[in-house]
Amino acid sequence: MARLSAVGIDVEIPSGWDARIYRRPSGEVRPALAAGASAAGSHAVVHAGNFPLPAARGDFGSGAVEVMREGDVLVVLFEYGPESAGTPLFAAQGPPAALTADRFSPRALQRVIPGQMGTQVFFTTANRAFCLYVVLATRASPGPLVGLVNPVLASLTTNV
Repeated sequence: MARLSAVGIDVEIPSGWDARIYRRPSGEVRPALAAGASAAGSHAVVHAGNFPLPAARGDFGSGAVEVMREGDVLVVLFEYGPESAGTPLFAAQGPPAALTADRFSPRALQRVIPGQMGTQVFFTTANRAFCLYVVLATRASPGPLVGLVNPVLASLTTNV
């Protein structure tokens, strides 16, 4: 595992994974936002995958999900504006330490792609509002791929 730290986010990335933490420049167009959330300002984005991430990616993984193959995993952490922290959508406190296979569905994807399933978790931590978005490329049980994601989630920390 390698530790990746930037913009108040720390996460351990498994060996062989590709990952980036960055801030989207202010004013740059972003993909669909959750109802009531703002894209104003510049907020953190994390992309981590067990496959080579393409250089051109949308905040929620467009550009990456199209190249995913069976067994690939994409983890996205997207920060919303400070006005979203603690609102009903982001009421959960802290990121999940682990996910279960039953949380994943093709209907949770930003765009349905055959052979993929996803989940979204909205939460507030350190007065920052986030969406965790995970995509699994599998036609079988998601359990083994969820097992790849959970160590990454367990290592995730944020601060102001």
